[in-house]
Amino acid sequence: MNLKEIIREAGNKKTAIGHFNISDLVALKAIFESAQELNVPVIIGTSEGEAGFVDIEQTAALIKSLRQEHNFPIFLNADHFHSLEGIKKAVAAGYDAVLFDAGKLPIEENIKKTKEVVDYVRSVNPNILIEGELGYIGTSSKIFEGVPEGVSIKPEDLTTQEQAERFVKETGVDLLAPAVGNIHGIISSGNPNLDIERIKQICKTAGASIVLHGGSGISDKDFISAIEAGVSIIHINTELRIAWRKGVEEGLAENPKEVAPYKILPEAVEEIKKVVRARLKLFNKLV
Repeated sequence: MNLKEIIREAGNKKTAIGHFNISDLVALKAIFESAQELNVPVIIGTSEGEAGFVDIEQTAALIKSLRQEHNFPIFLNADHFHSLEGIKKAVAAGYDAVLFDAGKLPIEENIKKTKEVVDYVRSVNPNILIEGELGYIGTSSKIFEGVPEGVSIKPEDLTTQEQAERFVKETGVDLLAPAVGNIHGIISSGNPNLDIERIKQICKTAGASIVLHGGSGISDKDFISAIEAGVSIIHINTELRIAWRKGVEEGLAENPKEVAPYKILPEAVEEIKKVVRARLKLFNKLV
């Protein structure tokens, strides 16, 4: 099955595909092994910053190799790319999906720029899925003391059902990431609750599969409700970064004189796997 078919199946089953970002082999190893153990599909994401660090072409080659060698449904998404040039590089490298993020712009300008991306990708490879973002939910996967400035969190600033319908119709995207109370990063005092009724309305009429970004810090209850409402893909990143750091620190503490990375990093792999396994079980109704 290709990614489009797997997303459709998730929607029919009222489950969601886990999307996890990487910037090194430690995270990729942990995510892939977790998905294998649970036998569920998974999407790997690289933001423009992450892709610049690990290299777009090499990441695409790694994911393709894992998929072919193990005959396993692992896919690669260009997550939050902000330029057509960046999208072109991801398409050329062989990414399975791309997210063009113009969510901070007014809707008219967002539609215009996203449509340009859609037209380009369709002309080069119509099998690549294209995602657009509607509403600004921040850009950083880290821990915050409060809601970052400018993030759409007030009810009047969240994506409406009418905006979602218009955006999908005028751009032709396959996937839509709306602002529904979610934010990137984790707020130390607790993340806001999702607007589940809004999600339900958007999922019913948008005309595209709905993606929930900023999954780190969201409660299990809200995850379950969002999936039941129709969300098909959920993004997790900040939680993985926290787990990576915890694991690295544990590995160094246990082996203070060790200099071989492969003897220190298994702790990071295990910490990330704890997060990924828990999320995949929840998203796929395995708990």
